[in-house]
Amino acid sequence: MKATFYPTFGYIDLSGTADDYHALAALISAGGGTHAAEHDATDPFGGTALSCVRISTAANSMVLISIDHADGILQISGAPAPLAIFASNLESMAADENGGHLHIEYYPDHPYLAPASADLIVNSPHGGMPTR
Repeated sequence: MKATFYPTFGYIDLSGTADDYHALAALISAGGGTHAAEHDATDPFGGTALSCVRISTAANSMVLISIDHADGILQISGAPAPLAIFASNLESMAADENGGHLHIEYYPDHPYLAPASADLIVNSPHGGMPTR
C-alpha cells in the first residue's frame, strides 16, 4: 500500500491491492491497528510518502483523517458507527472491478467525516478510469 501526501494540493492519495483495502477496512471496523505503507516510495510530483496508516477510536466523533507530520503517519480516528461506514467504502472499492477512484472529502452534513478531515483519494486496485 502507498499513502502519499501532496502538500501543494492538500490531499492524500491512497493506492493498494484489494487485499490491502480489505485488511485496512478490517482494522477500521475493529477500531484500531496499523497498516504498513511503502515509506520509501518516491513521487515525481512532490508528494511525501507516509510510513503507515494508524487507526484509533475516538468516542462520539465523526471520522477524522489527518497526518502526523512528525512521524509521517496517516491517521484515521472516529467513533465505531462512522468508522464502519468508511470501512464499507473501502470494501466497495476493493470489490468494484470497474476501476476508478473514490474522493473522500468533507462537505456540510457529511454522513461520517469530521469537518477538519484531510481530503483522501482512494485509487482502485483494478485500474484507472472505470471500464463502463
